[in-house]
Amino acid sequence: MEHADVDMAGAEGTPDNNETELEDMQKRLKEMEDESAALREMQAKFESQMASTQDPGSAAATQANREEADSRSVFVGNVDYSCTPEEVHQHFQPCGTVNRVTIRTDKFGQPKGYAYVEFLEAEAVQEALLLNDSELHGRHLKQVTAKRTNVPGMKQYRPRRPNPYMRASSPIVAPYLYSPYGYGKVPRFRMPMRYSPYF
Repeated sequence: MEHADVDMAGAEGTPDNNETELEDMQKRLKEMEDESAALREMQAKFESQMASTQDPGSAAATQANREEADSRSVFVGNVDYSCTPEEVHQHFQPCGTVNRVTIRTDKFGQPKGYAYVEFLEAEAVQEALLLNDSELHGRHLKQVTAKRTNVPGMKQYRPRRPNPYMRASSPIVAPYLYSPYGYGKVPRFRMPMRYSPYF
């Protein structure tokens, strides 16, 4: 009879354990379903972005917009490192309505020393070119030129310049053997050791 009581007590304790395990499994299942829904949403968003970038019509439209904006912009070199975009804006304000000023920075946030100024009118570019060699923050602005449009994949090929400090390499002869004694070393042949009682 005692065995039956023990079995009944064990049987009474297992439903609670089963219920907690079942609740834990349901929670995990709900979390996994939420994660999969979030992943599907992210994948759909990514695919729509990829479709828009691969669409030749939209790519041509963005390229045309970029070219149109670049036709209204100028490149300004030798900009003082402490100069702010507002000061560059005020300096080029007499040429026309300034739409945007961009001072390029490096990965540490330090200015690179040049800027781009975009105008609302294309005629303002010719007026801005007259400000070449004008003074801003005690420095003369150099290379105030019309901005050129970068075309992706059209980097101009420049062949490598020969290094005058490198000697000309000889053609590789197959099979190429490495010297076991090191580069430029030849083995020294020694006379065989002979027994001498005086040494």
